[in-house]
Amino acid sequence: MAAAGTCGTGTRSTGSVVAAASTNNVTSFQRRGPRASGADSGCSRLVSIAGTRPSVRNGQLLVSTGLPALDQLLGGGLAVGTVLLIEEDKYNIYSPLLFKYFLAEGIVSGHALLVASAKEDPADILQKLPAPLIDDSYKKECDEDVCSHKTESDIKMKIAWRYQLLPKMEAGPVSSSRFGHYYDISKRIPQELIETSKWHGFFLPEKISSTFNAEPCSLTSGYMKLLQFIQNIIYEEGFDGSNPQKKQKNILRIGIQNLGSPLWGDDICCTENSDTSHSLTKFLYILRGLLRSSLSACIITMPTHLIQNKAVIARVTNLSDTVVGLESFIGSEKETNPLYKDYHGLIHIRQIPRLNNLIYDISDVKDLAFKLKKKLFTIERLHLPPDLSDTVSRSSKQDLAESAKLLGPGCGMTAGGKKHLDF
Repeated sequence: MAAAGTCGTGTRSTGSVVAAASTNNVTSFQRRGPRASGADSGCSRLVSIAGTRPSVRNGQLLVSTGLPALDQLLGGGLAVGTVLLIEEDKYNIYSPLLFKYFLAEGIVSGHALLVASAKEDPADILQKLPAPLIDDSYKKECDEDVCSHKTESDIKMKIAWRYQLLPKMEAGPVSSSRFGHYYDISKRIPQELIETSKWHGFFLPEKISSTFNAEPCSLTSGYMKLLQFIQNIIYEEGFDGSNPQKKQKNILRIGIQNLGSPLWGDDICCTENSDTSHSLTKFLYILRGLLRSSLSACIITMPTHLIQNKAVIARVTNLSDTVVGLESFIGSEKETNPLYKDYHGLIHIRQIPRLNNLIYDISDVKDLAFKLKKKLFTIERLHLPPDLSDTVSRSSKQDLAESAKLLGPGCGMTAGGKKHLDF
């Protein structure tokens, strides 16, 4: 694991190593014991903070998004100092769940929170966070909410034998891992946890006056106030590492809701040629500079489907580190499509950060769907259901074939035209 950087103390000559070994009557190949604390003061090591873990790929410090299945798709979690952009679904029903999972995970892990919204008071948002589940209670909830479909899933796997060798999504907690928690969306987080947590709220209607003069070629008043607020919290609370008196370091979780909507004073969702089209991109550019030099992670929900100019969406994507899109089936043809009858929407991992590089990474997992159950929000691999019955009507087979063509080759389908699929 690339958890610690290389030290510069191992540059002594071979003769000095042999001489030291002969003096201590040990061979030069014997493993050395732990050195004194002052000997490795020049080595770069990762900070040990509760609720974090180093990445097995590059040693980057990670925090959980509050949804272990999403952590798995993002390479283990959300990297500290990066921005996670959530593209809201059409009716903004499921994207607030990911936003609340992120904040609830921060409270359970003991991290500081910064909640910014132009629509809802941050205090009201915290009151609606889901309740955490420990391992034992999660097993109980799993028995009545998830495992009740075990017989049906076993039958499907026996029929669809070709999917048995594919990697499975994480469905339950790993007893040996304490990274990330599970939450019950039917219950609210205990008030004691909220009272003991440290959080900062930014409610836009309270921060700006009813009359203000926006300067030309600058950020909108809402974006400027939010950047100043974030900067003050980072520097005053010591999240940038500039406060030497703070012994115990912590993570600042920043959550910004509905960024880019007209409530923030931005008109990119109203007209294609907006006068403030560069305000959002400038805001993200400055925000990333603040995050890169601090122990903080940010999640932003944005109604990208309302942005008129598609060039703005491309720039916003490039200025974000991780981009996850939610596509709801509500109000679309997929809602009545038999292919998607077991799911509520699709999730698209559009961009994964490749840190310390100039280009970003693209996830190799394409076919993902989410399901909102009674108490859990789950992410599963989307597979075409098998069709082996001779009594299925010809029209339903044609619908499945047309749906397979729309889905694409990600599921390993080779059928074309209007023929039904054979396994």
